[in-house]
Amino acid sequence: MTRRKQERERWLIVVVFAVAMAWVEAATVYYLRLMTDRIVPYQDPPLPLAALLGHVELVREGATLLMLFTVGMLAAQTWRKRLAYALIAFGVWDIFYYVFLRVVSDWPRSPFDWDILFLLPLPWWGPVFAPVCIALVMILWGTVATQYEETSPAKALARTLWGACAIGVALALYVFMADALRSLPLGLDATRSVLPTSFNWTGFCAALALIAAPLAHAGWRLTTRAIAGRSPAGQG
Repeated sequence: MTRRKQERERWLIVVVFAVAMAWVEAATVYYLRLMTDRIVPYQDPPLPLAALLGHVELVREGATLLMLFTVGMLAAQTWRKRLAYALIAFGVWDIFYYVFLRVVSDWPRSPFDWDILFLLPLPWWGPVFAPVCIALVMILWGTVATQYEETSPAKALARTLWGACAIGVALALYVFMADALRSLPLGLDATRSVLPTSFNWTGFCAALALIAAPLAHAGWRLTTRAIAGRSPAGQG
């Protein structure tokens, strides 16, 4: 079996696992929302969870993330590919979660419906379209990183782009948690009662562009390699 075929099989296994995890996540959230009368999450009060149920949900979210990143660790031997497979798993899980939630609950009805995205470390809020965009970038970069051999990287540029990506991640987290952060001086209970009224699309688009910088660089390198391979000099 060729190395390329092995990587394709690993990619497929990770994707199948993530899709199955997405169904489990969608079903769990559906049950919770039925219990709390929150099929549409953008309601006041936003997080009507009993104290014990809220703590259990926080641990469940952490366990879900651990499972998704563990499959990435198991899928490869180098840290670059482990990260890539973990991001593929996370991105596929996130997108199919919304697909399955739509199937079982008829929500979200629009990509711009507001959702409570995570509870760790504070509640994240945003339109469904926003995390789906980030998930697509994760899948694309992870696929490029796992399915194509890395040539000698431009190390200085790569470090700069990954630094930009880290800034983008921090900015995206701020955009999602901005309302909770502003209410934090009033206590943790106050952060759970905030219902955002507007989304910072400018800040999010800037964050998404920064997050996508390594993907754009990888795509450019693949394109130049393909062009060089088709040129007379490359074929010689």
